[in-house]
Amino acid sequence: QVQLVESGGGLVQAGGSLRLSCAASGRTFSRDLMGWFRQTPGKERTLVARINWMGLANYADSVKGRFTISRDNAKNTVYLQMNSLKPEDTAVYYCNILTVGTYSPVASWGQGTQVTISS
Repeated sequence: QVQLVESGGGLVQAGGSLRLSCAASGRTFSRDLMGWFRQTPGKERTLVARINWMGLANYADSVKGRFTISRDNAKNTVYLQMNSLKPEDTAVYYCNILTVGTYSPVASWGQGTQVTISS
């Protein structure tokens, strides 16, 4: 059973930075496609960044140039460095293993980590 634990969220002012972490257990994900999602109340969870096993990353237009996804396979951990944060980045952030091609989540969701950006 894969478990995903997100951490690193918090309350910061617009323009600030946060670094999120996602620790995975129950599976070695060194060859997996990994992604970060975010969700606001009443809206669907959306994929904002993904990274393949070689470290090749892709971003949603809304975060491109501001967010950086990375991974440490030895630690089974994925990170999301978020810079130049905006109030519209406020959301609960989740990570997951992704299905290649469809980018659908594979594992059960973790508890997420709340990110709140004040203007």
